[in-house]
Amino acid sequence: MIYYVSASAFRSGCGTKESPFKTINEAAQAARPGDEVVVAPGLYREYVDPLYGGREDARIVYRSEVPLGAVISGAEPVKNWEPYQGSVYVARIGNGLFDGYNPYTTLLSGDWYYSEMPLHTGEVYLDGKSLYEMDSLEAVLDPKVFAASQEPEASLYQWYTCQEGGDTLIYANFQGADPREHLVEINVRRNCFYPSRTGIGYITLSGFTVRQAATTWAPPTAYQEGMVGPHWSKGWIIEDCEISDSKCCGISLGKYLQPNNENKWVTQRLKQGTQTERDAILQAQVEGWTKENIGSHIVRRCNIHHCEQCGIVGHLGGVFSLIEDNHIHHINNKVQLAGAEIGGIKMHAAIDVVYRRNHIHHCTRGLWLDWQAQGTRVTQNLFHDNGLPLDDGKPAGLAGEDLFVEVSHGPTLVDNNLFLSPVAGRLATQGVAYVHNLICGSFTSVSEGTDNGQSGGPRYTPYHIPHRTEVAGFMTFLHGDNRFYNNLFVQRKAPLDREDINTVVGTVPFNDYPTPEEWHAMFFLQGDVGSKEDRAKYYAKMPVTTSGNVYFNGAVPCDKEENCQVVSQPVSIQLEETDGVYSLNTNLFDLLPSFHTQVVSTQLLGEAFEPEQLFENPDGTPIVFDRDYWDDKRGVAPVSGPFEASPAGRRLF
Repeated sequence: MIYYVSASAFRSGCGTKESPFKTINEAAQAARPGDEVVVAPGLYREYVDPLYGGREDARIVYRSEVPLGAVISGAEPVKNWEPYQGSVYVARIGNGLFDGYNPYTTLLSGDWYYSEMPLHTGEVYLDGKSLYEMDSLEAVLDPKVFAASQEPEASLYQWYTCQEGGDTLIYANFQGADPREHLVEINVRRNCFYPSRTGIGYITLSGFTVRQAATTWAPPTAYQEGMVGPHWSKGWIIEDCEISDSKCCGISLGKYLQPNNENKWVTQRLKQGTQTERDAILQAQVEGWTKENIGSHIVRRCNIHHCEQCGIVGHLGGVFSLIEDNHIHHINNKVQLAGAEIGGIKMHAAIDVVYRRNHIHHCTRGLWLDWQAQGTRVTQNLFHDNGLPLDDGKPAGLAGEDLFVEVSHGPTLVDNNLFLSPVAGRLATQGVAYVHNLICGSFTSVSEGTDNGQSGGPRYTPYHIPHRTEVAGFMTFLHGDNRFYNNLFVQRKAPLDREDINTVVGTVPFNDYPTPEEWHAMFFLQGDVGSKEDRAKYYAKMPVTTSGNVYFNGAVPCDKEENCQVVSQPVSIQLEETDGVYSLNTNLFDLLPSFHTQVVSTQLLGEAFEPEQLFENPDGTPIVFDRDYWDDKRGVAPVSGPFEASPAGRRLF
């Protein structure tokens, strides 16, 4: 059956084309497996709470009749502004508007949340652009540029909230604009399209604009909500949508509510967060976290931007998913939210998740794979302009990278990507293979956690039965067990010289790592081999294998790399954008040397050490890396890097 919805209907009808529903949520209470909901263009200020899920053979499809024409908003307009002082106006809003969830009394908090200024889940928008919350009326009356912001001048638009006589008061500095002559909105709803119950699976959301929700902070040890999401179910497809302006997360593929583990580290101060996370994983297994019940979602061709925590977030609930062809940008752009759960994409337990052909830029951190990146593949993505600017006057926190893989045992496969930000990666992990990438930034770190405590000290984390969620064992993650085959490393302008940032591009951070032969001899040959100190060093740092890499502009290979080329002639490389089309302007291919390289395959890469799992497809079939960034066929002696032929004049995204 097809149900129709139109915001411009005279009054709500029965859902036929001639007599459509007036709200999407009416259709969401009626739609059953196999039904389709067609939504006419218009603005739908409502929370859509699907009552029923579909089946694998009978999905429920919600489709915007005109691509991006149906807009689901979690905000309401505010028109009763009164002049207060200077360019500051005040509005009084009765708390009855908020229906039990007031974003202007609800503070952001939770595990791994570090913002010092108290911030609410509410937002104020002037013509669609969010203002900056301040913690005092005095600050709003005399605004100062928020130094951490990626758009400093925009940070002068500020607001403050307080309660008075059962009402919410909002003071806002509109910098000379009269709010009565503009569209001013406040987000009032917690979610936009998100089931209130778990297990509502096999839903397709196609072609909608979704924006402005008062979502809460979403760490892995808490209920992870988003503006849009499947809420712990299976088989959703979110496609061709524009998703923006969530206070925290745009799309959540994350964890359900476990009351006994809800932010326990912060709220009860009983267990450290990593132990609570281990508890949450094992509890989820008892409560139905299996391949048959959870995950296998698809997020594709979405434009996700201006969310302050994550574009896409998830812990446990996103397993076996495909995230492809998305444009994810300007995440945490205001930099008011701070914590260890921020990124264009931040996912824990991305088991057998494929991230393919995404364009990720202008995010505090691009893609962060935390814990259990087992069977995860990152392929054919374009990363650039990620990380906080490392200029004087900016905060001295972490630089932020294109890709951060943390506390995992692998196998994690990274192939045919373009990493163009000043900091390309951080590898506080083991079991990663880099194959045929263009890497123009440094690795901030390749060995933290076990030896220096910068990543929380030694962490005892799970690994899983291959291609399943069931835990196979726990082990303190080590370092190394990495492979680097046929990559291009290009040293460009180094970031600001700081002790916490390695500015040299290349595999040089792995200088003191053993070869497979050395590591094997140290632990598996008969008798005592080497000193106790050497044995301890090699135990913490597992083998690193390199071959077929090329180094430009002073990028440096590690000291044990043999089959590589170092090019002395200067290389220029520039990402160019014209009318939304991105291309690469470089002379790199004019200088690329011809030398012996291998066709990389699952057989060559072998197994990740701890899970004893091959670098293979999610279905267990082997991979031969005989296709490049554009899926063009590679030769029998493949060209190093993501392109088999010169990228001149070809579209990257």
